[in-house]
Amino acid sequence: MEVEVKLRLPDSASLQKLLSLLSPFHLKTHRQYNTFFDGAASELSSRRAVLRLRFYDDDAKCVVSLKAKAVLVDGVSRVEEDEEELDPLIGRECVANPSRLGSIDLRVLRRVRDEFGVVDGGFVCLGGFRNVRAVHEWNGLKLEVDETMYDFGTLYEIECESNEPEKAKKLLEDYLKENGIGYSYSEASKFAIFRSGKLP
Repeated sequence: MEVEVKLRLPDSASLQKLLSLLSPFHLKTHRQYNTFFDGAASELSSRRAVLRLRFYDDDAKCVVSLKAKAVLVDGVSRVEEDEEELDPLIGRECVANPSRLGSIDLRVLRRVRDEFGVVDGGFVCLGGFRNVRAVHEWNGLKLEVDETMYDFGTLYEIECESNEPEKAKKLLEDYLKENGIGYSYSEASKFAIFRSGKLP
């Protein structure tokens, strides 16, 4: 179970102000490309699950993720997540030819086939979006500040994985208020926004 605080920033100016404040705590920045898949008969989405390939920094790394039963309430997201690394070249082959996912022997993909009944050759690519993620170590928390670029607009968000989400959320909210940075609780996952075709 992945538990994250998710706070949305209103605009690019707020993002830049926050990144400037957090610059002493900056660890790294990743350029990510996220591509999503389902079964031809919507086997995953019909059961509130999603299969994602995430490419990092021009194919330096690729991670395949299965997420299921996501719940997002008051800026705190809880989702079942299973991840494994995949050779980025094979990942790119899967984007070009989704049926390739059916022949890869990874635990996550076996689960998709066994638990959700997506048969070999039955995968479809749903498309995806780009994300720039700045990672910071701040007050004992790992903050990920995201600029997510969809075809229909750009979203700005802070994510913070924590075993004590309410405590982490209060720390973050106090910090944003002290520094005059507006925010709101995220109400939908990046994938849900992508599927809706418009910014919330």
